[in-house]
Amino acid sequence: MAVPKRRHSKSRVRKRRATWKISAPNHVECPQCHKAKLPHHLCPNCGYYKAREVVSMDE
Repeated sequence: MAVPKRRHSKSRVRKRRATWKISAPNHVECPQCHKAKLPHHLCPNCGYYKAREVVSMDE
């Protein structure tokens, strides 16, 4: 079983963990209403997904 021989210092551990960042989600333009939306998701403004109306947004 692999066991470390020496204890890793706090700075070494923190240097490694410093690269674990959460990136901001990407946004794409909706082809129907041209507003920003998440890719592979229903558009929250017009209710379309893949050029089909999935949810009717009655105003």
